[in-house]
This record gives sequence, C-alpha cells and structure tokens, in this order.
Amino acid sequence: MDIRVQGYMRVGARHGRATEQIGPFLATFTAYTDNPYLNYALPDDGATPSSAEVAALITAFEGRVRRPRLEYVSRLAPAVEPALLAAGFAVEDRLPLMICNRGEERAVVPPPGIAVVRPTTDAELFGLLAAQNEAYGGSAPEADAVEQLQTSLESGTMALLARVAGTGEVVGGGCAQFRRTTSARLPGSACAQHSAGVASRAHSRPSLYARPLQLVYEQHF
Repeated sequence: MDIRVQGYMRVGARHGRATEQIGPFLATFTAYTDNPYLNYALPDDGATPSSAEVAALITAFEGRVRRPRLEYVSRLAPAVEPALLAAGFAVEDRLPLMICNRGEERAVVPPPGIAVVRPTTDAELFGLLAAQNEAYGGSAPEADAVEQLQTSLESGTMALLARVAGTGEVVGGGCAQFRRTTSARLPGSACAQHSAGVASRAHSRPSLYARPLQLVYEQHF
C-alpha cells in the first residue's frame, strides 16, 4: 500500500504543475498560487539525499518564492527525514491516509441549507479556489487560476463545491484526480468557514476505491 499511495502521489503531483528533478527529489510548483499544498517535493523511494541536494532543493523553492516543503510516505525513504532535519526543516505533521473499499462508500446528508454541486461557471470555480486557499492558508487566487482549474477539469480532474443554498456563497470544496489507477486521492477538500459536514459530504459524492492493506502515514515537512 505504501508504494501504491506514493506512486499515485507522484503521478498526481505532476498534473498541472511545473516539475524539476533535484537529486532524489521530484519538486513540483504551481504557477498560479503559493498554496503550500500545491507546491511541494517528493523523494524517490529509498532516497539518501546529501546535504548539497537538500540545499539545492531549498534554493529551487526559494527562487520561485515558494516555501520549501515535502509530502511523502516516510517508510519508503527513512533516510530523508534526518537529512531534512539537519538542514533546518521541521515535521509539519504525520497524517494517516483514510481508505475507502469498493462497496463500502456511504452517502452523507449535507448540513441544512448547504448544497453540494459540481462547479461550472467562472464564479463557482473562483469561489472553490478561494475557499481552498483560505482554508489552507494560501493567498487569494491569481488572475489566471480559474483558467488553470478549468484546464485541469477538462483533462480529468473532478471538483465539487459546497455553497449556502439561499445565497450561493461558497463555503468549501474539493478536487480529485483520476490517473488510470484503482485509487484516487482527495488532497484539496477544504471548508472556508469550517461548516460542519461540508468536507465529509464533498468526499462522499464520488465513488473512490482503493484496497486497504495497512495504515499509511503521509509525512509533511
């Protein structure tokens, strides 16, 4: 499972981003936002980075005015963490990845007054991006962010947004990428106003399948 999850992360992270291989690191950069969850690196499996390679990675991110950051399954590259800590990185979080088996997905009723829909207009796409950026600490969406998201949707990404039924105000949303695999990852579900149940509803709409073998932790630096 570790290898499948990391392999999917590596493929999905390339989608719609500029990439650069820096030593044993795949660095990914999103041009239209400095959102840290859309700008990060992943190490190769079994990577043993040198101090010079870690320094080059830092330089690449700082040159693009992005915070140096990594997301990866730590068990696949145990030598990476000591090298990062020695260079001044700190562990941001160790997150369990939740798995849904085929046939075990459940419908979730949205909170009263909240509608979950697929965004189609520019205003809806902008609202989705703004909600995600707010929730994850990013800045306001760039001018071309809507066009970038539309291109992503046309190439297979799925998006859902949650909005107040009476006013149309967007309060959350999420995206999922499907890349010719039995698994899909939902990295961008967010609630701008922390409305109870919105994120779970966004996750429940599509039928996303994976085969759980063990608990996997995704490490963020």
